[in-house]
Amino acid sequence: MKPCIALLLCTALAAQEREARGRRLIEQALEALGGARFRALQDRVESGRAYSFYREELSGLARTTIYTRYLSAQAVGAGELRVEERQSFGNNEDRGAVLFTTSQAYQITFRGARPLPPDTVQRYRETTLCNVFYILRQRLDEPGLLVEWRGSDLWQGQRVEVLEITDADNRQVTVFLNASTLLPVRQVFYRRDPKTRLRVEEVTVYSKYRDVGGVQWPFVIERERDGEKIFQLYSERVEINRGLSEDLFRLPPNIKILKPLP
Repeated sequence: MKPCIALLLCTALAAQEREARGRRLIEQALEALGGARFRALQDRVESGRAYSFYREELSGLARTTIYTRYLSAQAVGAGELRVEERQSFGNNEDRGAVLFTTSQAYQITFRGARPLPPDTVQRYRETTLCNVFYILRQRLDEPGLLVEWRGSDLWQGQRVEVLEITDADNRQVTVFLNASTLLPVRQVFYRRDPKTRLRVEEVTVYSKYRDVGGVQWPFVIERERDGEKIFQLYSERVEINRGLSEDLFRLPPNIKILKPLP
């Protein structure tokens, strides 16, 4: 066998082994999160304290409740997100909230509902598509989704297995699994800023996992953008499969629709 052919064969075999190991690890991560119970999640409610940061300085904090409702492929149009989310703030949830549905995105205040800017909606879409929990719940069987093992490493004193997930549109997210529990502890992906076209690094760290109805869920979620801390969520309570009403993810019928900000 010629050396070049042998090299190509070895490269192909190594790629197959990385893919096979990556698939095994992602399936083990799914089992660690709850397996069939996790894949059967219909909705989730996270309640606690949320902190936002600007240039590493605290810029806001609020009592927060995040409602998430998963949708079936038959319930949405082609290419739409299969999830709806309502982020409510303070005690009067109808007076302070952000709403993301498959076709709408609004900021809700006592003045009314204001459509969110297109770049905010696009950032939410990309962040959701690259979220490891969304991938495991909604995208794992998606055609063209490739999972490869990228090696073992040390991160913050813990052994991790590093996976790279690539979809058919060439989105890539790097996921770090704790080598002992196989639960996700960190993820990294890059997106393009729609205005500057510069590459932006988005990092999310997950910790303090607890059992919620047979599903493991992180009670602490922290996000960084280009190396700067931008968000922290400390959940005090997480509930699953509460049978959330569709109305929770719709605007009140008589609410005033405000003009988008320029």
